[in-house]
Amino acid sequence: MFDTVTRRVAQKEVRLFFSSAVAWLFLGGFAASTLFAFFWGESFFARNVADVRPLFQWMPLLLIFLCSALTMRTWSEERGRGTLEHVLTQPVGISRFVLGKFYACMLLLALALLTTTSLPITVGLMANLDWGPVAAGYLAALLLGACYLSIGLFVSASTDNPIVSLIGAVALCGLLYLVGSPFFTGFFADDTGRWLRALGTGSRFTSITRGVLDLRDLLYYLTVSGVFLTLNVYLLERGRWSHARSTRHRFWRPRSSRYTLRVRNTPLTVR
Repeated sequence: MFDTVTRRVAQKEVRLFFSSAVAWLFLGGFAASTLFAFFWGESFFARNVADVRPLFQWMPLLLIFLCSALTMRTWSEERGRGTLEHVLTQPVGISRFVLGKFYACMLLLALALLTTTSLPITVGLMANLDWGPVAAGYLAALLLGACYLSIGLFVSASTDNPIVSLIGAVALCGLLYLVGSPFFTGFFADDTGRWLRALGTGSRFTSITRGVLDLRDLLYYLTVSGVFLTLNVYLLERGRWSHARSTRHRFWRPRSSRYTLRVRNTPLTVR
């Protein structure tokens, strides 16, 4: 859903991001780290192969820090400054604020990935480049980034310290990546390793970058993103109702399309 409230929240987050010089330094730092990993980390010219696989070789690890940095201040600063209470008292659903911040982070992620498109364009001018794996790689980066952004938003909503949010998001995203990595799965038997690779984010990313578009991989990223966005909404909703002073708020519970309010042990049903 992209209604007026969601769009305004997304626009506000984007303006706040670009109102600081840190934003431009951040995008420049991501582009510089990508160039370093492409040319020096993977020795592009020494490989003598016209592809951009080195670009996506380090992308899962770079996205962990990129997405965690993008989301570290989204909800934690709201808590620290006391403006979260104003958000929670608005007569609209919390999900619209969560989706607005998520869409803003996705736009910033797309801009960060856009700064790396000069690499495949340059390689395409130098030799015949197969653009299928390139498009699949950027699709995998967007899906993986959406997964990491939803995790970062959830962690940011649980603390009022941006640094704690950054560390927690990096740890949780890194754990999901490490679970499916060959370094970790090598300690287990084949069956267990297969299950761990199915749970890991990096193994599915590698599968997509090879040009294999499996519906299960797409559903995995969409499901993880949806789960953590739902947890984000639940965490904020719980905070809204736990601080409610009236008895009816503390006993609020949804029942299909109706709400049952219990005041002084007397049930009152409102349609």
